[in-house]
Amino acid sequence: MYTGLMIDPPFFEVGPKAFLYGRKALDLALRADEISRRYEVSIIFTPQYVDIYPIAKATCNLFVFAQHMDSLPVGRGIGSVLPEAVKEAGAKGVLLNHVEKRLTLSQITETIRRADEVGLMSMVCADTGEDAVTVAKLQPNIVLAESPALIGAGKRSSLDQAEIEHINQLVWEVNKNIRVLHGAGIRTAQDVYEVVKCGAQGSGSTSAVVLAKDPAKVLEEMIKAMRKGWDEIHTSKEKKT
Repeated sequence: MYTGLMIDPPFFEVGPKAFLYGRKALDLALRADEISRRYEVSIIFTPQYVDIYPIAKATCNLFVFAQHMDSLPVGRGIGSVLPEAVKEAGAKGVLLNHVEKRLTLSQITETIRRADEVGLMSMVCADTGEDAVTVAKLQPNIVLAESPALIGAGKRSSLDQAEIEHINQLVWEVNKNIRVLHGAGIRTAQDVYEVVKCGAQGSGSTSAVVLAKDPAKVLEEMIKAMRKGWDEIHTSKEKKT
């Protein structure tokens, strides 16, 4: 775990994947930067590699993460994504083991080590509670818990909501400093509100944001809902104490 930089909850990940790039990605990042400042919600933005530098340079509040990187050292490796290059481009972290870019356990282990070495936070995907424990033992900064069945078009059930607190506890039994993001099946601001109220420190969305007619508007609605849910939970806890 890279401890030189930590992300505080509540936080939200916007994943452009390969839907947005260039000017459109930068435009959304600029709006996200302002939304993050206004609502005091940390936003992780994961653009295409070639967009990391212009987005990192143009924004102040975003946590720009690479969508993936490899664990190779400086030297040979045509077509690979070098950790040092990701860092120098301005990224603050890296996303690993997404369902669309799977890694073996040994690859995840080595890539987290390299992220720590160059000064990048690591956010690693896990499909289930059991996977979340396995990932947590590798000491990333963030465990991204999401069921592949919900990615893109899924709708969270009451059982999925109940699993949020369970996965949190499993991860925090390994290391209480690891952040836990619950993604997939997030289609509306109400979805964001509900997962936060169920105990999520963070959430995220791709298609519901980037494929919207007005992506920035949808993003702001989601961030506003996250702020509302987070404040309600923590105001309630403060009253109890």
